[in-house]
Amino acid sequence: MTLSLDSTEQPTIVWLRDDLRIADNPALNAAAERGAPVVVLFLLDEISSGIRPLGAASRWWLHHSLEALAAAVEQLGATFVLRRGAAEPELTRLAAELAAGAVFWNRRYGGPQRTVDTALKTSLRATGLTVQSFHANLLHEPWTVTTGSGTPFRVFTPFWKSCLAGAPPREPLPAPTSLTGVSGVTSDELADWMLLPSKPDWARGIRATWSPGEKAAHAQLEHFAVHDLAHYDTARDAPGGDATSRLSPYLRFGEISPFQVWQRVQRGELAAAARRNAPKFLSEIGWREFNWNILFHAPDLHEKNFRADFDAFPWPEPDPRDLAAWQQGRTGIPLVDAGMRELWQTGYMHNRVRMVVASFLIKNMLVDWRAGERWFWDTLVDADEASNPGNWQWVAGSGADAAPYFRIFNPLLQAEKFDSKGVYQRRYIPELGTPAYPQPIVDLKKSRNDALAAYELVKRAGNSA
Repeated sequence: MTLSLDSTEQPTIVWLRDDLRIADNPALNAAAERGAPVVVLFLLDEISSGIRPLGAASRWWLHHSLEALAAAVEQLGATFVLRRGAAEPELTRLAAELAAGAVFWNRRYGGPQRTVDTALKTSLRATGLTVQSFHANLLHEPWTVTTGSGTPFRVFTPFWKSCLAGAPPREPLPAPTSLTGVSGVTSDELADWMLLPSKPDWARGIRATWSPGEKAAHAQLEHFAVHDLAHYDTARDAPGGDATSRLSPYLRFGEISPFQVWQRVQRGELAAAARRNAPKFLSEIGWREFNWNILFHAPDLHEKNFRADFDAFPWPEPDPRDLAAWQQGRTGIPLVDAGMRELWQTGYMHNRVRMVVASFLIKNMLVDWRAGERWFWDTLVDADEASNPGNWQWVAGSGADAAPYFRIFNPLLQAEKFDSKGVYQRRYIPELGTPAYPQPIVDLKKSRNDALAAYELVKRAGNSA
């Protein structure tokens, strides 16, 4: 059912951001309970202060996710609206157009986003609107998990133990069965946002690899729980196989919630071997929580070293040709090149290989971790504000609970251990073993020693602090 704009009922605006789903969406459920017509808004805000514009691969995903969400919202009977611009004036304008009675959203945890949301909550309430925010996108909100002295955790293991010792995650909420919408509301056309590449169309491999949207997210979770979780402990580090969950982009865009993942894996029906592996897999969900906890307290994580002593690291000016070779998978180091080509072709990279290529860039090429973080931000479909910089800083040694500065992944040994038959490397490097494949751009042994010498400066800076 759809009511016209001149109806006396005051609609509820549900403002979705990184929670592009119908089920287990507390803001949407609250709107359904309020009983008034519902307008579901997605507002593309890339200009409010501090907001980081999406990378190209994420924009591709967002386009298709919004297509799926629009169909689901309209099937429920609500109205789906797209707007673009700074959040505060745009949302205020829409509320006035609708003569809305309430605005609901699910909470965000990045610093600039919290600033926007806090200002909006104050200004909208001042106009008489009911404004509520909800806990939806993390199992544990950052301010609820602290050390015994009330400070944030800086190490993962005690953080996750604290999470597990607390109250268990809530049950996922059901999707509303039907809603009422509002007719006559103006909306942008998704195509006009030009989120998709055209000339050139570099997304062919991404299209062949992924199906964005809530239905696809749950299908992927079910496939993993039934087919891959039983082998997760032994097979997850092998990039040539397919034993990881591949849920990261769905979680990043909120097409599935961590509560739904937890429910299926911790409480759902599983084979015995899968049940044994559940804690290990759920600890990876824990790392996602940990990175968001860190970002909440260090909102400039993608720009500044979490550990200030790393400000002393003497990063040389990178050779643009070498940086391009790394980006394009032409370093002459097969596992590194396979990973970078997987990234370019599919918008994704196996987690083990992410650590290897990051270590190679930072510790063999001596390139500032921020250059790698920016490339991943642009090319990963699952790049989020917490895990992307958090993982890069972990490898660099500058982050929370980071790898020691002297831990340098040897890509040849990593390939021998995790891709001994070369399945993954040959998949992405057809010219491997031929004269067409480039020679290594660095000497692994010498570059390792150079990195250790440079890291000694950081060590001395830390000791003198």
